[in-house]
Amino acid sequence: MRQAEAVIVERYPQLVRLAYLSLPTSLDRHSRVLRAHRAVQQALRSGGRGSHGGGTGPRAEDRPDTLTAVRAQVVRRVSGPGRRPPLPLPPWVWVWGLRMWPAAEGLDEVARTLAPLTPPARTAYVLCRLDGLDESGAVRVLEHAGIREAAAAVREALGVPADPLDVTPPTGRAGPYAALPHPTALDAAAVNTRPSDLLRRRNRVRAAWAATGVLLLAAVLGRAAAVEGPDPAAAGPYAGSPAARTALDPGRLVRIPAEAWSDTGRVDFTAWPARGSRTGDSALLARALGTWAAPPEGTAVAVSPATPAEPPVRPPHLLYAGDADGSAGPRGGASVVVLLDTDRIVRYTEHDGRRRSLDISRVDDAGVTTAAALTLGRSGDTARQLLAPWIATAAERDLTAPAGPTRTLPIDRDGAVVARVPRAEGPCGSRPVLEVASSARIVEKHSFLLADLGGLLPVHLTYTPLAEGTDAVPARQPREATGPAALERWAQEACTLQGVDARAVRSVNLWDFAATDLPENSGRAVWSCSRATHWTGQGDVEVRLRPPTGPSVSVTRARATAACGRFGQHVLAGTVWGAPSGRPYLLAAGSREVAEITATGPVRARASGRSLTTPAPAPTTRATLTARLHSAAVITALDGTGGGRD
Repeated sequence: MRQAEAVIVERYPQLVRLAYLSLPTSLDRHSRVLRAHRAVQQALRSGGRGSHGGGTGPRAEDRPDTLTAVRAQVVRRVSGPGRRPPLPLPPWVWVWGLRMWPAAEGLDEVARTLAPLTPPARTAYVLCRLDGLDESGAVRVLEHAGIREAAAAVREALGVPADPLDVTPPTGRAGPYAALPHPTALDAAAVNTRPSDLLRRRNRVRAAWAATGVLLLAAVLGRAAAVEGPDPAAAGPYAGSPAARTALDPGRLVRIPAEAWSDTGRVDFTAWPARGSRTGDSALLARALGTWAAPPEGTAVAVSPATPAEPPVRPPHLLYAGDADGSAGPRGGASVVVLLDTDRIVRYTEHDGRRRSLDISRVDDAGVTTAAALTLGRSGDTARQLLAPWIATAAERDLTAPAGPTRTLPIDRDGAVVARVPRAEGPCGSRPVLEVASSARIVEKHSFLLADLGGLLPVHLTYTPLAEGTDAVPARQPREATGPAALERWAQEACTLQGVDARAVRSVNLWDFAATDLPENSGRAVWSCSRATHWTGQGDVEVRLRPPTGPSVSVTRARATAACGRFGQHVLAGTVWGAPSGRPYLLAAGSREVAEITATGPVRARASGRSLTTPAPAPTTRATLTARLHSAAVITALDGTGGGRD
């Protein structure tokens, strides 16, 4: 008996799933959930003794192991021989109007797909496809449950396609089968609850109380009108449709188990669990969805560039519901709901219980670093950042002080930290950034920088060091900006982040692509290309020249270009530089594959290698620059039109 109890506790969600999917779909979800839990809990009565009766008992080699015995008892209680079709549950099982159904939406997809099968075949499908038993193991469970023709039931179940892309109907069965989902977790033990008979119960109240009830209801609705959103099911371009009711139903929001991120190959926003103190606040969630579907007058809506703002077409994924300051409940401050809809993040905020705002941002191809945090809210010179569940530690450092200490930030129960933000006004001062480290369960010793530039999502900072000569094969790739050299270079260019569009940009890489010996023995200057990559894949770049002393100077900028990125690794740039003597010089430099640089126009010169230096007639001279690569291809200098292509 103790062994059976241990098995039931350890395998409870899987056993409930087995019972739930074995029950007929003619029952509503509420009844199936309750009957499934009851069947699993009653399996303890004889789960440790096997499925055979008294007497001398079966031979030792025929006795089932404890898990098989428990599974057999569950099957016997929901679809075993002699079981009558279950009747609807009596009203007292409703828990005074409370209705329950599994939180895992994929379960009902599986149930609908398995509806044409016989009850034993439905059970066999769960055992083989979801619990991982082989054919003989499934037959053994069914036989111990008293199912006749167990082998035939298993063969029928195995005829249902396991591959979601394979929807060919099983041989001998009529009609197409729906594509079967393969979620990482189909937890039937996790349930949603909602009241369903509120109106009916209200109508049954005595007539003497009807007027009082109406007056009280009117008073409550009048008080809540300031924060009530529109009816989600009736809002948006597809008002009243089944799709609207499904996509905008708070009860259907996708909720991911807390530890799912540590057991998946897709570590991004889809692995975030629902966090916050108000994830069960249906009224708040309904207002968030309703405002998204049809923002009421006065709602502040901010949409990042090239981002659709229309409502979702399927239930979104709930990431957070709580308060911006991290309090345990509403205290007159800001309440926040964060939702994920495929490649969009939506943040809904209620300010002081009245004003509403909606922020929508793209998150295409987010990953370990770019899905590592989001901003819940700002107050004064601080921001509360919700960290990804795979972030183990967080600290704050000043990007302008590379040798300065870091300040460890405590991570609260929701996974959030409070950090300083840069001041936008005035000259460039300190630039606080987050230095976070991933859990060793994701990748060992992986730390990276995130800069809050005022958007919904922080920006990931990386660095590509200078590659000397042409023998560095392959070309250097961006790396995390946490090493001493990277921090030193970012300290020199930190103030350039003021010009980054935080609404659109996912990451900024600082690439030192060339070095030039300045004329008149003035030292060595470094050419860098800073690329701000947008969530859309486009990028804005700025080339700067940094002399050995003093600040760097801007050489050129380009928008919507592939330059300085993965698919734009060949770069040429030039500028006129004034020597200490006052004499102007044309300087040009190229990336590691450049073999020769040519200047034409007011200045005519040619130089082998990656740099060119020649006197210029005037500080405003504009020469035409081209470069030949080692591959014999020719590129032009990067300019404000996005040039620099082959």
